[in-house]
Amino acid sequence: MNSKKVNRIFLAIILMHFAAVAVITVLARNYAFILDIVPNFIMSQSIILVPALLGVFISKENLLGLVGFHKIKISSVFKIFLFTFLSMPLTSLINMISMLFVDNAVVAISGEVLEVPFLIMLFIIGIFGPFSEELVFRGIVYQGYKRTGTTLCAMVLSALLFALMHMNFNQAAYAFAIGLIVVMLVEATGSLWSSVIFHMFFNSQQVCLMYLYDAASFGSGGLEEAEEILTTDMLLLAISGWLILAAASTALAACVLVWIAKGENRENALRAIWKDRKCKKEIRLPEKTDEMDEENKIKENARQNRMVTIPLLVAIVLALSYMSLEIILPRLLA
Repeated sequence: MNSKKVNRIFLAIILMHFAAVAVITVLARNYAFILDIVPNFIMSQSIILVPALLGVFISKENLLGLVGFHKIKISSVFKIFLFTFLSMPLTSLINMISMLFVDNAVVAISGEVLEVPFLIMLFIIGIFGPFSEELVFRGIVYQGYKRTGTTLCAMVLSALLFALMHMNFNQAAYAFAIGLIVVMLVEATGSLWSSVIFHMFFNSQQVCLMYLYDAASFGSGGLEEAEEILTTDMLLLAISGWLILAAASTALAACVLVWIAKGENRENALRAIWKDRKCKKEIRLPEKTDEMDEENKIKENARQNRMVTIPLLVAIVLALSYMSLEIILPRLLA
């Protein structure tokens, strides 16, 4: 698995998303078909999993060997919970900043979510979703990129793809931050289990808070009503407060990350992220201009190390276009 195959997988994910939206739209218009929230979530995860697993199968890769489900210490699990908790103010801050420009995507579907029994949604959003997304984006995608380029480039690209996968600007904003955070956690532990635990804990507490807020409001509008009465001034005031909290908690989270790495004897892996900023395979210029064979090798070397390819660019353009249209079309039709 390398970057070229990863980019093709991501393009397939985007195209499958488009196909699913088209089919559902046609069924809704012609047959008044409405897809409930549970099968919708399952379909969304299938759109991610199927192309990724198929790509691994075609490449004849060992899936478990590729993604790295290695053991971690029990003490590290508790540290990961602390790390996740300390990372939440930063993601909340980014979420609030994005709400200055776009609607909160999670709040928009909260009404449908709350109609489903709590345990079902806890499993789908808090367990199944995080596991499948980590398997794909921190497992297949990130490890595939690492084989081609530097760890830092692989981190950024895998986080970008994870953000675009959500197909809306609100979730994409904080998903990019989460993508960077969890991939550093993977490097700190050497195991995909660490990012799975982070993601499950992060999503599960979101589900719990959603149901608790609904119970506390006694069904009187809940999150959707709360967002409607939220003014820009109130949001800016909240952002200013969360900015201070996020700065302090993120600094503490960085300390916990180092603590986790020391416990797993992975300090050097964290340091290597910032040291290894050059291409893995050094490309040197030929000593003589007439050494055509050497020049060809250099060109081939550069081509093999290219992480951004045409399929990736096409996928990014399609995803951004879809996300933009979701904002523009309702305003034009209003």
